[in-house]
Amino acid sequence: MASVFIIPILIVVILGLSGYLVYRFFIYDLLCKRSVNQTLLKYSIRKTPSQIIKEYYHNKGERISHKEIKNLEKSYRQNEPEQFLAMYDAIRNDIKNKEKD
Repeated sequence: MASVFIIPILIVVILGLSGYLVYRFFIYDLLCKRSVNQTLLKYSIRKTPSQIIKEYYHNKGERISHKEIKNLEKSYRQNEPEQFLAMYDAIRNDIKNKEKD
């Protein structure tokens, strides 16, 4: 008698949890990536987020690995998407300052 209630509840819990995990680790990241790419296109920026991060840290004089770039890209993409525009502005300002010198 108890299995009549427990089995459907377990099935619903497993489906709900797996659906949440798929959303959180796959779909959410895809939506964030799409949003960042659309923002970059909106402002006519032809660089990818990883190129922006690489150039920004290179201009600061820091060398970071490809793995660190990917981790930073994912972190910025999900938590601080406006950072890409700020980094791009910093890169652009550095280029303009170097041209003046």
